[in-house]
Amino acid sequence: MTTNDSGSAPKPPAKDPWDLPDVSGLTVGVLGGTGPQGRGLAYRFARAGQKVVIGSRAADRAEAAAAELGHGVEGADNAECARRSDIVIVAVPWDGHAGTLESLREELAGKLVVDCVNPLGFDKKGAYALKPEEGSAAEQAAALLPDSRVTAAFHHLSAVLLQDEAIEEIDTDVMVLGEARADTDTVQALASRVPGMRGVFAGRLRNAHQVESLVANLISVNRRYKAHAGLRTTDV
Repeated sequence: MTTNDSGSAPKPPAKDPWDLPDVSGLTVGVLGGTGPQGRGLAYRFARAGQKVVIGSRAADRAEAAAAELGHGVEGADNAECARRSDIVIVAVPWDGHAGTLESLREELAGKLVVDCVNPLGFDKKGAYALKPEEGSAAEQAAALLPDSRVTAAFHHLSAVLLQDEAIEEIDTDVMVLGEARADTDTVQALASRVPGMRGVFAGRLRNAHQVESLVANLISVNRRYKAHAGLRTTDV
């Protein structure tokens, strides 16, 4: 007896992992948008045509940074940045991570939050990974923001390359982690808006620690070879 003979419906084809949504109309907020990583991400997304708002604890500082970036970037305090954005990237220093998110729990409710913070320590031997009590910065964000959809991405990007106006393409993959496929698909699509960049699904948030920690290795690579190394996944 065939499947059709049994009366059961045929199984739908598997979804193409590269069939990603159109995110060009979404507003991207960057908390910590006045720091090197935040400025670089804001610049690249705005240059790709995305509407971008950068946030800072002081609105005037964010507005000044936005004016320097151009491409229609706007500045606001962190709370206003979160309210005005569809997707909010967390690019604050690790030591301010928990406090910033706790203070913005209401503004970030219902938002898609992308954590790109790397918990690192530094000593005379170089950079080394820290492990938060929750397991990772992303898992800490998820614990602090129960009403938000938390993902993790954009950990391995060079702030120097992101901010260099002479560079047309950023040759790198972005590891994207999260609990819901619709959310990780959206973040992958956002990453792919930047020429040369590609978003690749890399698992659930419980795997974020490894991804965050790898930045310590990349710092060592960059120091040894005087480079701005990124990542590429093969056979995908």
